[in-house]
Amino acid sequence: MPKFFEKRWQELHIVLLLVILAIFIGVITYYNWIFGIVAFFLLGATIYFALMKELEFRTKIEDYISTLSHRVKKVGEEALMEMPIGIILYDEQYKIEWTNPYLTTIIEQESFIGNSLNLISEELIPFIKGEEKEDIIKVNKRKYRVYLKREERLLYFSDVTEQVEVERLYDEEQTVMGLIFLDNYDEVTQGMNDQVRSNINSKVTSILNQWANDYGIFLKRTSSERFVAVLNQRILSELEKTKFAVLDEVRELTSKQNIPLTLSIGLGSGSANLPDLGQLAQSSLDLALGRGGDQVAIKQTNGKVRFYGGKTNPMEKRTRVRARVISHALTELVSDSDQVIVMGHKNPDMDAIGASIGILKVASINEKPGSIVLDPNDIDIGIQRLLEEVREKEELWEHFITPEEALERATPNTLLVVVDTHKPSLVIEEKLLNKLEKVIVIDHHRRGEDFIDDPVLVYMEPYASSTAELVTELLEYQPKLRKMDILEATALLAGIIVDTKSFTLRTGSRTFDAASYLRSHGADTILVQKFLKEDLDRYVKRSRLIENAAIYKGGIAIALGEEDEEYGQVLIAQAADTLLSMSGVLASFVISKRIDDKISISARSLGDVNVQMIMEKLNGGGHLTNAAAQLEDVTIEEAELRLKEILDEYFEGGDEE
Repeated sequence: MPKFFEKRWQELHIVLLLVILAIFIGVITYYNWIFGIVAFFLLGATIYFALMKELEFRTKIEDYISTLSHRVKKVGEEALMEMPIGIILYDEQYKIEWTNPYLTTIIEQESFIGNSLNLISEELIPFIKGEEKEDIIKVNKRKYRVYLKREERLLYFSDVTEQVEVERLYDEEQTVMGLIFLDNYDEVTQGMNDQVRSNINSKVTSILNQWANDYGIFLKRTSSERFVAVLNQRILSELEKTKFAVLDEVRELTSKQNIPLTLSIGLGSGSANLPDLGQLAQSSLDLALGRGGDQVAIKQTNGKVRFYGGKTNPMEKRTRVRARVISHALTELVSDSDQVIVMGHKNPDMDAIGASIGILKVASINEKPGSIVLDPNDIDIGIQRLLEEVREKEELWEHFITPEEALERATPNTLLVVVDTHKPSLVIEEKLLNKLEKVIVIDHHRRGEDFIDDPVLVYMEPYASSTAELVTELLEYQPKLRKMDILEATALLAGIIVDTKSFTLRTGSRTFDAASYLRSHGADTILVQKFLKEDLDRYVKRSRLIENAAIYKGGIAIALGEEDEEYGQVLIAQAADTLLSMSGVLASFVISKRIDDKISISARSLGDVNVQMIMEKLNGGGHLTNAAAQLEDVTIEEAELRLKEILDEYFEGGDEE
């Protein structure tokens, strides 16, 4: 029995009471000894009676506690043995030391002692070696939530099969909203007669309706080129397993009739709010169209986007209406600004510099001061040759400023034009994006998930060979343009030539139109060749890089640079281009260390392999046939391993980012 319980009669108030009674009895005895003796005997009898009752109380308390302890112990033993939770004690070698009886009903085996935990599940030992304290593990077709007590080497098994099934059903029944768009429908059907147009409509609609019926999708046509689809997560998972084969069906059907008609699908998922799903679907469709169409974009509320398709180069549009409209809108925005600042991407190439000089010409035409942001510490050798020519023309060179000067010159009414990129992380000075409200984006890359916030004007055409081509078209529609300087026209032409590899890749009729326009304004092709010349050391260095190439998965060439040697970005890209020209190579990847200590991967393909999606998984981007990525805090071998894992996934599973 607790000591505080045994000494409760020794408390101060009891002792004080007895002392007071003794004093009173003494006083009574002093005045009348007979009454005093009677009082003394009464006090003694009272104390004796209280002691007897205390002993009886203690006996009953001890009996009660003893009975209660026995009951609690019995309940604990029964709970340990009978409750529907499996318990395992294991030793340092992950062998079973003890289990409760319930575990035998899980495994349907009488004895486990001395056996490895693998007998129950091969997932247990990796789970124990990991850092998690609980996990869901499958045992004999049922799911158990396993709780781990590492210090005690103790495992608890709780059956959550029904809970997991309910969660799975809930996830599968989540609504997914989709928007389906027929790419270039108006342009493709513009010159057709009613019978041919009706025939194409009927065949495409038939494919889509059959596709919807096969997978249980609600499909409704809302216009000649747009459909609305409603499905759930289970159906979406099935579609992802097929990589949205409906894209290939429509493409093959229309290509047989020489009609470049493809599908773009935008899907929104991950929300119970239908308006939010609609916005996600529209955003996904815009993203798919911005990347050139013929693909599916799936966007979730957490911002993650998955892409499928995109196996064909985007079709070149037949109309110049948009270029004229954009050119006029650009003129108005320049006229309403006090100055124009032009900025390309980090480590700028010929296309970025040429496009910047073209936009500077637009500012000059509209009589507004203009500047080009250039980091003098981030210039390639090819760009240095161009800048040497620019330095000789003082009236052009004075417009080149550093990022620090751009931040100082920027005012609330300054117009910022970003060329040859749309990703905030890639621009030369990201602080300018945060400082200026009026931002224009002109780019020819396929749109990625990362995009500049709230631009006032966006001119993105993935079909274009280069940003220089787009800027040249904008210059053509400038109302006050009379004559271009030879160096300005040459810089734009150099951008086109570099990005098309001398008019061999991503070249459309508009590319030759732009080149012809620049040539008519004095563009010097001999000067372009001077810009593109390379020295012997660079040629030998690139050849050694190519020498290390190996073929992976029959047609994929992968070249690795030396771990202790640095390579320029242009040299890495040139090595990838050279590898692609080799017989039997469908795609090439060159992995090397850059001058800034980052690991760069330059990717090229002939169109059968979508290198853009592969590079996007490494936080890079680009085009279907031309892409790149930069990695930090990894070695060349680690980068190669990650690339091969993504290639395995690309050829075997879905394309996701």
